[in-house]
Amino acid sequence: MTIDELVRSIEAEIDDARERAEQAKREVAAIVDGAHGRDTLSHAETQRTEALFKDIEHAKASGKRSEARLERAQAAQAEEDESDRLSRQVHATNAPRPRDSREQRMHVTREARTYSPDTDPTGSNFYSDVCRQFLYNDPGAQDRLVRHGREERADRPQYFERVAGDTTTANWSGLTVPQYLVDMVAPATAALKPLIDNAANHELPKSGMSVNISRVTTATSAANQSAELGAVSMTSADDTLLTIPVLTASGGQNVSRQAIERGTNIEQTLTLDLMRRVATSMDSQLINASTNGLLAVGQTTAYTDASPTPQKLWPLLFQAESLLEQALLGVAVPDAVVMHSRRWNWMVSVLGSTWPLIGGNNVPGAQSGGIVVSNEYGSGTRGILPNGLRVIVDNNLPTNLGAGTNQDPVLVIASRELHVWTDPNAPVLIRAEQPNVASLGVLLVAYSYWAASPGTGLGRYTNNPGIINGTGTIGVAGF
Repeated sequence: MTIDELVRSIEAEIDDARERAEQAKREVAAIVDGAHGRDTLSHAETQRTEALFKDIEHAKASGKRSEARLERAQAAQAEEDESDRLSRQVHATNAPRPRDSREQRMHVTREARTYSPDTDPTGSNFYSDVCRQFLYNDPGAQDRLVRHGREERADRPQYFERVAGDTTTANWSGLTVPQYLVDMVAPATAALKPLIDNAANHELPKSGMSVNISRVTTATSAANQSAELGAVSMTSADDTLLTIPVLTASGGQNVSRQAIERGTNIEQTLTLDLMRRVATSMDSQLINASTNGLLAVGQTTAYTDASPTPQKLWPLLFQAESLLEQALLGVAVPDAVVMHSRRWNWMVSVLGSTWPLIGGNNVPGAQSGGIVVSNEYGSGTRGILPNGLRVIVDNNLPTNLGAGTNQDPVLVIASRELHVWTDPNAPVLIRAEQPNVASLGVLLVAYSYWAASPGTGLGRYTNNPGIINGTGTIGVAGF
């Protein structure tokens, strides 16, 4: 590689670092815009923005290092240009001018080699520059070595095309050190808790293993008075105690001290993964608990179709919304649709020539379909339907329901009536050494106390949420 090529390569690195920083900044701005109307970012949004800020810092640091290398390379380039100019310089001689020629006799001088037996008989200057360039990244030593390589190619090119005596990294297994990019560890994927992040979240009381709520099951009454001073309608109101258990989502890992003390970032990686498993477990139980999960307590709108399409699913979304609205009259408003990512991407992918009969305000009919807000999993709202229903994508929804074990249901929820209580300081991490001290082990445990209604106990209202399920929700090939 020539110095010119090196300069161009470093300039490309600087441009790439700047572009990575700008791209991360744009993504942060998009996340903040997507959270418009909310007081705080979701857990997934917070994690993503923290990762993006780190990317910006890394890109800036990388750019500064590349800029320093560029300065050294440009200095070497200037020195090389000056050296080439001097080596091509022509000097006139004092020899007498021939009578039969008008041309002046000339001769070309040549600069001395960077390293030569006359100036460096033992090669000590060469070895010193090699060491200085390797240990201290000395720009002067690097420039002399580059110039020496160029001189060798010009004077003895045959030595650059040898066969016998060549050596490669395979011959230097002890000095070709593999590089492990420990700051780029790829965590295991997790569905996390998109639904819980969009629910009505409350702080869990500081004590007790249950949450008790009064549920009015016999209401008062009202009717027209039969006559003046006649008796008014009277019905004895009554309530039923709703007891919701406090559950513990938890996970652990027994780690050897060798892994923690001799490894790099192993404890941090495991801690992050445990936190993600706890979040995923809570959200999955809220949806899938066999007795009181959302899928077990909601009202079902059947979708039976051997060849489903988004156009056929479309009216069922509003049918389920209608039934939920009737179940929650005056209490909460259906405001969101929850579906698996494969279902949402399938719906977005389909084109159509028709549009809803009733659209939004000041929106032409052909443009009154749903709006895609974000393509990022766990970002909160992924889309908005014409009547204002938000779309939440949650991959804790099952994809193996039905006789063919290939159905994924769709939920219609009223987020204000999906109550979740969590500890604001959770999840909690326990790092215990004493139980495994004799075997040099460290026990890592992450846990979180939580409760939900409906989902982990009877709901405050029946027929909540709405569920669309049946053969029409089978998975579509390719999604």
